[in-house]
Amino acid sequence: MTSSASSKLRVLFVDDEAPIREVMRIELPRMGHEVMICEDGQAAITALGKHTYDAAIIDLKMPGLSGWDLFAHIKSNYPETEVIISTGHGSMEDAIQALRKGAYDFLPKPSKLAVIASVLQRVADKRALTHKTIALETRLKAVEGNPDIVGVTPSMQRVKKLIERIAPTDSAVLILGETGTGKELVARRVHDLSLRANMPFVAVNCGALPANLVESELFGHRKGAFTGADTPRKGLIEVANGGTLFLDELGELDKAMQVKLLRFLESGEVRRLGENESFHVDVRVVCATNRNLQTMVDKDIFREDLFFRVNTFEILLPPLRERREDIADLARALICRHLKRPSLPPGMLSPEVVELLKNHEWNGNVRELANALEHAVIMSDGETITPADLPLTVTQKNRRPRPAAAADEGHAVEAAPVVVAPVVEQAKTLREMELEMIQRVLEKHHGDKPRAALELGIALKTLYNKLNQSQNSPQAEAG
Repeated sequence: MTSSASSKLRVLFVDDEAPIREVMRIELPRMGHEVMICEDGQAAITALGKHTYDAAIIDLKMPGLSGWDLFAHIKSNYPETEVIISTGHGSMEDAIQALRKGAYDFLPKPSKLAVIASVLQRVADKRALTHKTIALETRLKAVEGNPDIVGVTPSMQRVKKLIERIAPTDSAVLILGETGTGKELVARRVHDLSLRANMPFVAVNCGALPANLVESELFGHRKGAFTGADTPRKGLIEVANGGTLFLDELGELDKAMQVKLLRFLESGEVRRLGENESFHVDVRVVCATNRNLQTMVDKDIFREDLFFRVNTFEILLPPLRERREDIADLARALICRHLKRPSLPPGMLSPEVVELLKNHEWNGNVRELANALEHAVIMSDGETITPADLPLTVTQKNRRPRPAAAADEGHAVEAAPVVVAPVVEQAKTLREMELEMIQRVLEKHHGDKPRAALELGIALKTLYNKLNQSQNSPQAEAG
């Protein structure tokens, strides 16, 4: 009898009777599980110190360290491990006591293999339910906005068709595009249209992870693996088991982590920090970056073999300035998301505002557009958004100049006072607006810089650089 990948457990079996151990050494793998067999409580504690387990079946009556002491040790140090008590000397009082202390189940000895298989299947079902809960939470977060990809331009139509073609496969996908173009939305769409849609979608911003914790965050660790590892922890790759792992800002990983990621992609095996053995995880990996990985390969900054591994299919997202025909529809969708409404009230987005939006350069792409519209909605009267409600960066900056042919024949275009004179003031306003947005996001997250960088879509080191630049600017010194 074998189990599916989602039903496979890592099981610790502890019993002082050699014949029972030998039976379980053979039968538990036949049920589809990985198994570690221990002859007493002390050997089990040693095994727990090296690996983590989904379930532990332990005998209560053993020489040396008792089953009750081992049970207490597991519950105290490895709360994610489900403990199943097994004893031939037990009583109903023992069963009640074990369940009250947090045991998953109680098995009198001898137990039929079918009963053991049934209990372990329920443990696997519980674990799968936990993963589905994570998946539901991530899907609900996505539903807060418009899950559809908005765009009628040829470039966006190509993106949509490519997503529909590759989503049902398990192939690796690399999403390329400038910051703010919607790479995570595309990754979520790939997941939602895949056969893994009911399993977790786990997004990881590689640029926001502290360099010394990247491996622990991705692969997990056992208790005591490093200073501060007070409890064992599943890595984000394991959390995504059965679903999709989205690695944003892939180009920010250093060469050492690139090697470890490549090893996982090639083998499907995960080894937690501090453990000696690996275990299999079934995850589809979707990556994204705003950097040119081929150039990084040429400069020996990014591994060529990893580049080929993640780049089975490539989706290139165009910047917003190259698909201005989509801006009006995109603006309506973003306002609906902010207002949590299925549609906009008639006339809320005036033609004048649409024209201003189309003429802006949107160097921050869709993310900048979303922030500008959130500002406008808050400043408006709730019924109509006017040009005065938009940020100054939209109404006064980065507008495309009128072509010279648009001037009346025989009249000079007054370019100097319109374009040249305000440049210094406009650049100053841009820096101020950028800092204002950063400060607003920092306040929202109570000063948590990694979370702020994640929302802003920039690397953590970039956030620190911008904050340092603002503190060292002439305006800051004057203030």
